[in-house]
Formats: sequence, structure tokens, C-alpha cells
Amino acid sequence: MVMATVRLTMSQALVRYLCNQFTIVDGERVPLFPGVFAIFGHGNVTCLSEALEAVKDTLPTWRGQNEQSMALAAIGFAKAKKRRQIMVASSSIGPGALNMVTAAGVAHSNRLPVLLLAGDTFVNRRPDPVMQQVEHFGDPTVNVNDAFKAVTRYWDRIVHPEQIISSLPQAVATMLDPADCGPAFIALPQDVQEMACDYPEEFFEPTVHVAPRPRPDRDRLAEAARLLKAAKRPLIICGGGVHYSGAEKALADFAEKRGIPLAETIAGKGAVTHDHPAHVGPMGIVGSSSANALAAEADLILAVGTRLMDFTTGSWSAFAPDAKFVSINAARWDATKHRALAVVSDALEGVTELDAAVGDWKADKAWTAKGVAEFAKWNALLDDVQKPTNDPIPTYAQVVGVVNARAGEHDRLITAAGGLPGEVMKNWRVKQPNTFDCEFGFSCMGYEIAAGWGAAMADPTRTPIVMIGDGTYMMMNSDIYSSVLSGHKMILVVCDNGGYAVINRLQNGKGGASFNNLLKDCRVKEPFPVDFARHAEAMGALTRRVESLADLGQAIDWAKSTDRTTVITIVSDAFAWTSGDAWWDVGVPQVSARKEVNAAAADQQAGRGRQRVGV
Repeated sequence: MVMATVRLTMSQALVRYLCNQFTIVDGERVPLFPGVFAIFGHGNVTCLSEALEAVKDTLPTWRGQNEQSMALAAIGFAKAKKRRQIMVASSSIGPGALNMVTAAGVAHSNRLPVLLLAGDTFVNRRPDPVMQQVEHFGDPTVNVNDAFKAVTRYWDRIVHPEQIISSLPQAVATMLDPADCGPAFIALPQDVQEMACDYPEEFFEPTVHVAPRPRPDRDRLAEAARLLKAAKRPLIICGGGVHYSGAEKALADFAEKRGIPLAETIAGKGAVTHDHPAHVGPMGIVGSSSANALAAEADLILAVGTRLMDFTTGSWSAFAPDAKFVSINAARWDATKHRALAVVSDALEGVTELDAAVGDWKADKAWTAKGVAEFAKWNALLDDVQKPTNDPIPTYAQVVGVVNARAGEHDRLITAAGGLPGEVMKNWRVKQPNTFDCEFGFSCMGYEIAAGWGAAMADPTRTPIVMIGDGTYMMMNSDIYSSVLSGHKMILVVCDNGGYAVINRLQNGKGGASFNNLLKDCRVKEPFPVDFARHAEAMGALTRRVESLADLGQAIDWAKSTDRTTVITIVSDAFAWTSGDAWWDVGVPQVSARKEVNAAAADQQAGRGRQRVGV
């Protein structure tokens, strides 16, 4: 029997393969790869772009303004889609490729899928060195694309056109694997992109992918049930994996039925609504006094879908020394941290089977009541810090409170870096599940606006609300223009507090003098203010600069009625922050000429005495 083949260039074959991959979302078959973000250069414009142009109505290509930000937009898309669909980001060689390394780090840290395709140098080396090639004298096989090895789950360089037959399915499998999910990178040498090959037609047969749901080991599940039933003060910590598993309702119902207080990580926030009966608020360094108080007394921590980063654990100082951990996680690496009982499982399957395994057990009513009481105190604190005052400059908490109050139940809040993650973690009261995105696995300044663009693509029925500080705006704002060009609207709220205020807070909090963070403390002739509204207007956005909280509320209402990306700016306080934080381990000089630093160093050493170390 002769195998049927079709003659295509490697680039054409790659694109045809992507067009024939599908997945199921809400019962409907949809493209696994619904689009491509691309900036073309000499490394991808002649071959890959030729292939993409031919399918532009099937696999749309969107032009970004910066390779990093377009890859971040792809990540924001994947997060809004809960990893069910994957965007592609393509660059030329050299600096264009390297611009995507930061985005790869974001995807890798957050366990999010994105397919990165970068041009590469010539395999035949005939024209070497080519423009933008970085040469390694002792190893000519190395170039800038090798930098992606540190920040991707799958890496390959195609040096023969047939290699995509084995490489592309492996890349897809990695990005859909709940344990290994993350970015996949494929380098495309320029001479290999042009090569024609007789590809088997069956390689391009439409394929429907469904992410697997690994079930827990029976013995581990039984031990988890035994530990939970023996606990007097259990606490659930809900992580981002709950979203990606679709386990939000199952975990919410489990917590309520069993009377277990439920705290949330940064990635896990929004799995349950703010007013859910078991909810006790965010956990850790940018957390609530309620969740942190319960964590300090809990004798069992049930961690679901979380990698337990330091901001969740208070650098492992937030828990009682004798607290036991049970971790339900699809990734063995995350499940086994800090000697937890590792229940390696999909979150939905693990929670459902654990619920059945504990029978009619419920937590002690006094412990459940303590969670309710602590959260009531926390809500009273939020009401107080969000209350308007006569101060001329509003705080972040007040700004967040106004935006939150005016946001619709379906609106998606997006932020990532600076002072806003802590303030929205504390002050944003989630009205519907899956309406909150705070990227803090990598805390990447510049994610926010790009992710707003990607999230608007992912769900045209809702408008993302992006909140950033002035420092982040200055770092990466060009996708305001991208969103205007493509017609994907977002609402952007810029809080101008005169520089990197939250890092100035940390600097001062550890005894350091204010230095090189707030503009007024930098080596500048004069800290000239930026008119962010006029700058955004120049990129085609509708804008409004507001002076008060009342004006802000009216501006949000107006922004919801506009037909394109709308930017609102407001001056905000650089020194007022919402309390509730856990301790954080950072380096503090052991000796200093500043007495404040010496005092902070002593406090830091005392805090380290509360850390769980390897137990």
C-alpha cells in the first residue's frame, strides 16, 4: 500500500498541522490554535508568513508592537480560556526572539500554554554569520534561541523538514498535559523553512484533543481522607489549578458542605465568589488578616492546585509548626513540596473522590464559626479602608473599591506588578468565578495591557478592566494601540503614584532610605509628570483624567459605554497600603551604617525562626 502524500514546505506543513488541531470547549469543537501573534522579520517573513497568509481566514494573524507583549497577550488569552485553547507567537531571529524570553518565563512560572515559533540561523551555515546572529566561538550550534531552554517545557530546533512530524505532536501534548503544561518553543532555521517535503496526508487529519484528568492513587486518597477526618482545624488553600481543572464549583461545594474555611492564593483568587459561605479571603504576604489568622492555627492544610510559592506561605512562616499538609495537584513536583502527602491528581477528580471518601464527616462547628467571624472582621476593615475621605489624593484601596463597585459581574479584572496586586488581592470582591487575573507567578511588569488585549480576544462578550501603576504604563503600553487597531476593547485604569511606590515601601520597610524608586528620589533634574491620558489618546484610545473618587466612578460608567479601548488616569497615594500581610523573607544587610537597617535585620532574623524548614 502506497502512503498518500502532499508536497509542502516545512512552514506550510507546520501551519496546515496547526489548522487541523481542535479541542472541545463547553461541548463545542473549536480550534486548538485560534490565532497567531506575529512580528515578521527576515527570519520568518519569507516562508512562515507566506504559509500564514494562505490561511489568514482560518488561522488569523495579529500584528503586535513588541514581541514580548504579543507573547504576553497570548498568555493572557490562554489564562482567560483556562488553558483550553492556545495562541501562537512568532518572531524573527535575534532580538525579536529574545524579546519573547520574558514572556516564556511568565508562561513557565504560571503553568500556561503558548506556542513560540522563532526564526533561526541557517543549518547549512553557508551564509554565516547572518544578520542578528550571536556567534559562540567554541560551539557554532548555539544561538539566542538556546536561551529559551531555561524557560520552556518543550524545546526543539527543526534541522530537517520531516522532524515536525514528531515534534509538533510532542509540543501539543506538553501544552495540554495538566502536570507539564507550559510554553513550547520551536526554532525554525531559515533554510529548513523553505524546504519542500512529501508529508503523509494522515499527518494533517483533523484531531480533537481533550486534556487528560489523572485520578488519584487509591491508597494516597485513603490516607488523605484519614488525615482530614482526624483534623480539628483544617484549612483549604485554593490555587490556580482549580481554575484550569474546572473544579471551582466542586471545591466550593466541598468546603461549604464540610464546613472547612477556604483561603485562596493569588492564582486561585476568583475560584469562589467573595461572599461564598466558606471563603475567608486571600492567603499570605498580600493576603487577609482573616486567612492568615486561620493558617496560624490550622492543624491540617489541604492545598488544592497550588505550587505554594512564598507569597502564599509567608515564606513558610504562616503555619503552625506541627501543621500537616495534604496536596492535591496534577504535578508531582508541586504535590510533594514540604513533605506534604502528595495526592497526584486532577483537582476536580481529587476533590470529588476525597469528598466521597470522608463520608459524613464535617469540621468542628466552632472552627467553621471562627472562619466566619474572622472574615466578618476582614470585611469590616475593607469597608473602612475603601471609605471616601477628605484627603486630596485617594489611596489604592479607595480606587480599587470604586472600580470594583462599578464593574459588572462578568467583567474580568487584570493586573500583575507593583502595588496593585496586593491591593486588588485584598480589596477586590469577586462577584462571579473566573473574573480575576493577577499574574504573580512571575510578577511581570508589562503583562497587564497585553493580557487585556488577549483576554478581550478570548471572550468578546466581556470587557477586561486592566489596573496598572504609572511605572508599568511607562514600561509597556504599546498594546493600547494594538487593541485599538484590532478592535478588542479594554478599560485601563492608570494609578499615578509617582514611580515604583511599592518597592519604595519595601525599601523603607527594611530600613533603607528612599532611593531610585519614586521619581522624586531619582537622579533627575525634575520629576516631570507624564500626561498618560494624552499619551494614550495619541494611540487612538478614548481617555479621561479624573481628580476624585466621584469622578472615577462616573468615568468607569462612561468607559463601559465606549466603542474602543478607554484609558482613565488618577493620581494615587504612594504611601497608604491595606494591612493584613504575612511576613516575607528577603535579604537585609547584616551590617549597615543605618540604624534602621540594623533593626530590620534583627527583625528579619527573628522572622526566620518561625519558618518551616524541610518539615
